[in-house]
Amino acid sequence: MTEQTTHPEVGALLERSHRLGADPRNTNYAGGNASAKGTATDPVTGADTQLMWVKGSGGDLGTLTEAGLAVLRLDRLRALSGVYPGVEGEDEMVAAFDYCAHGKGGAAPSIDTAMHGLVDAAHVDHLHPDSGIALACAADGEKLTAECFGDRVAWVPWRRPGFQLGLDIAAIKRDNPQAVGVVLGGHGITAWGETARECEANSLEIIRTAERFIAERGAERAHPFGPVVAGREPLPEAERRERAAALLPAVRGLASTDRPQVGHYTDSEAVLDFVSRAELERLAALGTSCPDHFLRTKVRPLVLDAAPDAPIEDALERLRELHAAYREDYRAYYERHAEPDSPAMRGADPAIVLVPGVGMFSFGADKQTARVAGEFYANAINVMRGAETLSSYSPIPESEKFRIEYWELEEAKLRRKPAPKPLATRVALVTGGGSGIGRATARRLAAEGACVVVADRDADAAAEAADELGGADTAVPVAVDVTEPEQIAAALRDSVLAFGGVDLVVNNAGLSISKPLLETTEADWDLQHRVMARGSFLMAREAARVLTRQGMGGDIVYICSKNGVFAGPNNIAYGAAKADQAHQVRLLAAELGGEGIRVNGVNPDGVVRGSGIFAGGWGAQRAAVYGVPEEELGAFYAQRTLLKREVLPEHVANAVYALTCGELSHTTGLHVPVDAGVAAAFLR
Repeated sequence: MTEQTTHPEVGALLERSHRLGADPRNTNYAGGNASAKGTATDPVTGADTQLMWVKGSGGDLGTLTEAGLAVLRLDRLRALSGVYPGVEGEDEMVAAFDYCAHGKGGAAPSIDTAMHGLVDAAHVDHLHPDSGIALACAADGEKLTAECFGDRVAWVPWRRPGFQLGLDIAAIKRDNPQAVGVVLGGHGITAWGETARECEANSLEIIRTAERFIAERGAERAHPFGPVVAGREPLPEAERRERAAALLPAVRGLASTDRPQVGHYTDSEAVLDFVSRAELERLAALGTSCPDHFLRTKVRPLVLDAAPDAPIEDALERLRELHAAYREDYRAYYERHAEPDSPAMRGADPAIVLVPGVGMFSFGADKQTARVAGEFYANAINVMRGAETLSSYSPIPESEKFRIEYWELEEAKLRRKPAPKPLATRVALVTGGGSGIGRATARRLAAEGACVVVADRDADAAAEAADELGGADTAVPVAVDVTEPEQIAAALRDSVLAFGGVDLVVNNAGLSISKPLLETTEADWDLQHRVMARGSFLMAREAARVLTRQGMGGDIVYICSKNGVFAGPNNIAYGAAKADQAHQVRLLAAELGGEGIRVNGVNPDGVVRGSGIFAGGWGAQRAAVYGVPEEELGAFYAQRTLLKREVLPEHVANAVYALTCGELSHTTGLHVPVDAGVAAAFLR
């Protein structure tokens, strides 16, 4: 058989999707879909067959690949019209798409598949542009659509996505041959064309025309969100970020009442303007409208009504009151609309928290989900602005929102998601993360699902290590000298603003100078104690502030050493500093246990390969002590162990993971040796 090549229509579809998806004015992340129809050879009969390629469920237009397309036989898809049982059978129709698949069918078809297949056009785009949704959610959207487009764009009243909506749009196209698309009430837009270029041009015509229409109307009237309320003005940037970092751990803890969440902070100009205005409470209470929006942002946000400069403890107390009320309101919303066969309530905590003067906090099961939730609420703000400019914002009824949020098809999509990794939702900060044990630990924690803050005195090394782990949704670098309290506080602030808080701190930063007692200077002693003993204390103290404010428990892990319990020659300063760290583990385990914070240690030995300490001169010094060549030091250490194995940074990282993955949830105050067996260092 010859190697399959990409069908020309598929190539054009992917190029069009990428262009449309690259511009946030056209559609939101993972929102909307695009399709193409064409002829291909049936490999069984050899006859020409009409096919449709359409973006599958959950994909993103901007990054769509051929593997992300569902491939269906058009004759079979359209034949479903003859067996369609009506709107009560919408869920059955999605299952029926499987019987329309061509070959293996590609990606899972989305709920919008019928819209693409039933419309008599070779190419179809369904998009969620802010300008289009503003028309769709305006109180008199049908009239405004006619004013904006004349007869080139028709209006479709709100209908839940599905087969009937596809039939409705197909009928409108058939009855309005001059139309290039439709505005879907409460939802978005759909456009079509006989070529990929024509379809794309029609989509952009609808989007840009709506943008101009809103801008022209906006020039004629006052700000659609009302005047700025005194006391709600945005705080200066430095003060704003300081305030956000003080609030966010507590907010994250509240938002994680039902299940742990990762956080994201947004202080864009559009968000700060919205939360400063008089209409904030009214519009926030109306919630978002487009299904893609409220599926990620929940039906409405929580709004903190405390002044931006209120004492922080007063603001936190008010947050707790508002959170309790939000949970009661959400449960009442669920109970108002749930049917006997509705999925169970997924959680009553807010996904979006708006804070006048500060910005917006958004939450999700991972960083990307939290960030995208914030982006979607920013889209919703744009929609509200446009709708209020044109007339007034009028989203779909609450009952319809519930039908979408708790739709069995959405529940099935959630069930298809892979199980979360063991450290999913956890935020780890690793000091000395730019090299050696720290870098290996950061790598292991990220691989197990954690968001990682790579902290190192060497900013370039921290950035390189973070880049190795992926983008900013997985890891961020921070430059920090652990001997400086101000830098540690700044590192924790950066961690909070990046991921919403901190759950796991690895005190790994260290150095070593090997000298006999009489050659050890006060400077040698002070340096090693400042970095390891004092630095670990400072980091643990600052981390404990965040952990206790979150109220979610957590882990602090000290990378100590065999030398903290074993007395070796020419090692007084390093061994004493490590012994200090070892006792900090026990002291903090006793003190922080009441907060659910576990404190444990790891005692490595002989980690030569990949070690920043050994590469920095310690290796040569220890090799000289033992009378072996430096390049053979790792093998020398291995031979003196019970297991006769060399210890690598990855082995230490494994111990950190074992202590923090949840399997040792009832263990604190423990030191785990990772030394391949050194009898003299056995803990007694």
